[in-house]
Amino acid sequence: MTDISPRSYAFPPGGLPDQSVNPEGTAVFTEAYAVLPAHTMRDIVTSFLPGWQDTRVWIIARPLSGFAETFAQYAVEVAPGGGSDTPEPDPQAQGTILVTSGSGVLVIDGAEYAITQGSYAYLPAGAAWRIKNTGDAPLCFHWIRKRWEPAPGLTTPEAFVTTDHDTPITWMPNTDKWGTTRFVEPTDLRHDMHMNIVTFLPGGRIPFAETHVMEHGLYVLQGTARYLLNTDWVEVGPGDFMWLRAFCPQACIATGDEPFRYLLYKDVNRHPKLEL
Repeated sequence: MTDISPRSYAFPPGGLPDQSVNPEGTAVFTEAYAVLPAHTMRDIVTSFLPGWQDTRVWIIARPLSGFAETFAQYAVEVAPGGGSDTPEPDPQAQGTILVTSGSGVLVIDGAEYAITQGSYAYLPAGAAWRIKNTGDAPLCFHWIRKRWEPAPGLTTPEAFVTTDHDTPITWMPNTDKWGTTRFVEPTDLRHDMHMNIVTFLPGGRIPFAETHVMEHGLYVLQGTARYLLNTDWVEVGPGDFMWLRAFCPQACIATGDEPFRYLLYKDVNRHPKLEL
């Protein structure tokens, strides 16, 4: 197995630039994609949520009519002692989380798990879960929410907790430079969303312009790359977020001398709805 240590996990920087900084930026919003660079995720764009204590969030994607309609994506920062006993307000919503730093306790339907950097959890729709920061530093994690779509013959997936470090990378055919950490088996049709980690070693690439029905949220965890979005090549690095609607062409060429890794959301394994 290829060693990609040390691993790092980017998170919004917060803070606020001083008055000497030029406000001209590199954020982009088009009909096909959006790019939210890390430097746009500052203190003044955070929210505080009902049911959460000593917690702030960056909501970096939400269902948007005519764009990406299936998911919401958050970066969550929980102060020491903070957390929630009622984190999910929608009983139809499933969730996944990836911890970027800090430590805490996650309880799902009575089962307790210690979580720390690299921990990954799947939270089924209707599960009773709660989370608390038990450390001395902020507990930070990425959280994706999507309503689970029932289908004939399929039951709700079970909750599970694992880690990035304990989940192998599945390398693409005929290469050891492009692979995916798949936390869910792709043929498990109970799952209608995946939150994976995609890894490119230096020089690795997607060697064609992917064009498909799945919506994407891509949060860069580590490294740098040139990324093709529709017809535009953009330079991305740690903490940058890319938001792609269905059928937006995309490709990637990793740059720099460390692995390029991003957290990837996609909707899968269901028939398209035939009415809008």
